[in-house]
Amino acid sequence: MQGIQLQNVTKEYANSQGQKICALKAVNLSIKPGEFIGIAGKNGSGKTTLARLLNGLHLPSTGRVIVNGMDTGRRRQIKEIRRQVAMVFQNPDNQLVSPVIEEEVAFGPENLDLPEEEIERRVDQVLQIVGLSELRHMSPHMLSGGQKQRVAIAAALAMRPAYLVLDEPTSMLDQTGRQGILDYLRELNKRQGITIILISHNMEDLAGAARIILLQEGSIVCDAPPWEAFNREEKNLDLKPPNIVRLAQMLRKSGYLLDEQITTLEQMENSICRLLKSTT
Repeated sequence: MQGIQLQNVTKEYANSQGQKICALKAVNLSIKPGEFIGIAGKNGSGKTTLARLLNGLHLPSTGRVIVNGMDTGRRRQIKEIRRQVAMVFQNPDNQLVSPVIEEEVAFGPENLDLPEEEIERRVDQVLQIVGLSELRHMSPHMLSGGQKQRVAIAAALAMRPAYLVLDEPTSMLDQTGRQGILDYLRELNKRQGITIILISHNMEDLAGAARIILLQEGSIVCDAPPWEAFNREEKNLDLKPPNIVRLAQMLRKSGYLLDEQITTLEQMENSICRLLKSTT
């Protein structure tokens, strides 16, 4: 079976006093190949725990995580699972271990014992995809935050993953770097067919997703299209809808018959144009 399935997954930890903390509670989730999924929730909701379960960095206390038919609980399958499910973390400096960009990108494929020609081909390809070919001989630590994240993404892509999991990849970036990474992820999903699983507490980051999962205290409280997730009324989720969604909500309350499914500026423009045409 293709895709990722979480089957009644619970994850518990012991705190410093030895008490059990339940980070995820009986979670059931199915992720199809080619999807762009956003996962949101306030701090402590279980987002990072969920991310690390997807490629076997963490194992469930109970339940199963299945990746393309492989169980993360089986040691013999974990290497292939981690090849198929790549992860990019919040701080790229914690991921970058090589002194030169092209060496960083080659590190993963080298551990797969691939022929040198294939490694070089993959490095060339992914550096071109992320727009860093001309910087390949530089140290990654000389780059901007956004460029470092691109190196981390390139290193993940060199493994030819089917799924790319990103845990708060824009939290340390300025607006320009943030938007560049988000645009790039949408292109990866659209043109390369890679399943994107983007985790963020910032709902603005998730407006381009096709599906959003909201977590609260370790449980899924919403699994819906963005427009539906953004228009939920629960105040205790502590999540602000994107500005364009809040503007659309205000205009609808003022009597303007705008579409309910607005989550992007382009959708807002199209809805206003249709409204103007209908009144002329």
